[in-house]
Amino acid sequence: MLVGYARVSTDNQSVDLQKEALEEAGCEQIYTETTSGKSSDRPVLRELIDSLREGDTLAVWRLDRLGRSVEDLIGLVARLGGKGVRFKSLTEVMDVTTAGGRLMFHMSCAFAEFERDVTSERTQAGLTLAKERGRKGGRKKALSGKLLETAYKMYDSRKHTVREICESMDIKERTFYEYLKRRKDVSMQASNIVGG
Repeated sequence: MLVGYARVSTDNQSVDLQKEALEEAGCEQIYTETTSGKSSDRPVLRELIDSLREGDTLAVWRLDRLGRSVEDLIGLVARLGGKGVRFKSLTEVMDVTTAGGRLMFHMSCAFAEFERDVTSERTQAGLTLAKERGRKGGRKKALSGKLLETAYKMYDSRKHTVREICESMDIKERTFYEYLKRRKDVSMQASNIVGG
């Protein structure tokens, strides 16, 4: 059986492209997970590997979806091989059951790790430069100023559901609940200062 594994690092990313590629490759079942590749705790991947049987094939869209370091990837593929499970990467086409395929696999792992490290270094250099120029890095806030004030007014009026508010503001419900929690925390702190 051909089984696929798709992973993204954050909720803002989508596994759709990976799933589509894995479906086209003939995967009968696809496991998806949202967690950083750096994390050693990937429960969906662990469950998937435990469920694989001898003769099965695990497919991923790209090597970096399975693991982020050379050691991690080599360890996972060795573990699969020990169970009699084959491994297939759709982007880096290789057969790890042959000596040449294993060589290509190790080289691809090293290049993937190198690419990630270079990207990380560039990001850090860019953030440092931006900081020196007086700008802060990171994502812009989903809501701020008048938009946030409007969202709060809509919520407080009890005339709109959270879903309606989020659709009109083009944000996720979880994000809005975080804003509501922050507002409540600030309000409680203020009342404690006044009351204390």
